[in-house]
Amino acid sequence: MYSVFIVDDEHIVLEGIRNKIDWENTAFSFAGEATDGELAFSMIQEMKPDILITDIKMPFMDGLELSRLLKKIQPWIKIIILSGHDEFDYAKKAISIGVEDYILKPFTHEELLDSLNKVAQRLDEEKKRKLDITKLKEELESSAILVRNKYLSDLISGSIDTANILQEAKKLNIDIIARYHKVIISELKTKEETEETGVLQKVYSSLLDISKNVSDVISFFISPKRFVSILKNNSVEDIDEYSYNFAEAIEHVVSQNMECNVITAIGKTVEHTSNIASSYSDADHILNQARFWNKSRILSADDIKKSSDGILSLQENDPLMERLKYAQTNEIEEIISQYLDLLKDNSEHFQVIASYLFVDVIMAVSKLVENLGGNIKEVMPEILSHSFVDNAVQNQDIFVKEIRKILKNIFEYRDSKIQGRYGEVILKAKEYINKNYSSQDTSLKLVAEEVHLSPNHFSTIFSQECGITFIEYLTNVRINEAKRLLKTTDMKGADIAYDCGFSDPHYFSFIFKKNTGMTPREYKNS
Repeated sequence: MYSVFIVDDEHIVLEGIRNKIDWENTAFSFAGEATDGELAFSMIQEMKPDILITDIKMPFMDGLELSRLLKKIQPWIKIIILSGHDEFDYAKKAISIGVEDYILKPFTHEELLDSLNKVAQRLDEEKKRKLDITKLKEELESSAILVRNKYLSDLISGSIDTANILQEAKKLNIDIIARYHKVIISELKTKEETEETGVLQKVYSSLLDISKNVSDVISFFISPKRFVSILKNNSVEDIDEYSYNFAEAIEHVVSQNMECNVITAIGKTVEHTSNIASSYSDADHILNQARFWNKSRILSADDIKKSSDGILSLQENDPLMERLKYAQTNEIEEIISQYLDLLKDNSEHFQVIASYLFVDVIMAVSKLVENLGGNIKEVMPEILSHSFVDNAVQNQDIFVKEIRKILKNIFEYRDSKIQGRYGEVILKAKEYINKNYSSQDTSLKLVAEEVHLSPNHFSTIFSQECGITFIEYLTNVRINEAKRLLKTTDMKGADIAYDCGFSDPHYFSFIFKKNTGMTPREYKNS
């Protein structure tokens, strides 16, 4: 099923498309709508629909400008342009941007559905092409690609003499020239049993596709599971903002394959091509500190405090502490099981062996907390007392319970050192949303300004820390308030819609049913 987002400044057009197409009985889902390009751009960045239907003439940002910007940050998106202006210039511009279809107003919903079906057919064909593993392998192993990738590998490793960087790039027809550069590394994570199923090949093809038609990005695979992208721009602000857009595009593409996750690290912005290797090293350093995550993440130097007290400074040879640096929560039972095996072999000396193992855990945990900049006396003071150890080794059940509790706490503490620096940002953002959800002006951009982050960076950390996107959270707040008003007041549906921040009562009704399974009237009656 392909998701569709609609943009038009005429409510009657939006309502017609939304209500006259029987979405549930088509190959499409209605993702959302907006009345101007500027608002739509912010929403689409988060929602990442497959297809955009947009009017060409709108206030603030027209459909052509919206299409141009979206094609840069979400290259996969298919666009259908609507226009009441039968002018060749519009059609020419639309074609140059890469839109799929151009429909003149007035149109019927049958005509629009026919256009959507054509786009869906193209999307199906693209999916089929990406699954052509033989063809993909031939492309990746072609001599031209191998030479290109060798040059790029040498570039990010700093193996090319500075004087030859531009000369070699010119020979290979690689446009590397720009004032600023930034390297992004994406590390793919798959289950061993899925690696032979063609999942990785499909991901390879999708990732290479998203950068193929973007002039400011040079991408390649440096190893089977490491995808490297070199971003270039003449504005430091633009390259920093775009880095989050591109990282989110990578995550979106990978997330289409349920068996595959990706951790993406954004290196620092550097001047001059000779410093590209430094940006790669920076991203690689960030990636090494995040290897213990088993879900997709986007991280930058702003998200991980690099210092001599960081995780990588742990140099002790304690095997347990080395494991605690990167172990997952789901490995706790495995660690406990290994301890139980040792105890089983020495059952006649249970308390002696258990005491030794327990103290070993406490020492490893204490060292890890210290190296992460904390103090074990403040983080877990209870584990330092003799009585705690004596109690923990009374029998096997208590031993397992206390070990499990300690490991769970240290993993939470370790992860919080990286993730927690944005706790106050998220709290402040949520407080602002809860106070201002009724305003139709409340948007990602406005809230990002409130917490002093760029919209793209804020969008990334909000979705990662909260588990849902900003748009989803804002919608949930508005829908919950609408439920309260429906339960406790006699207000009309339209008034509730406006009070909850919706600009159109019909759209409110649609979103309410999409979220609750009932119309506002049905909910009130229930």
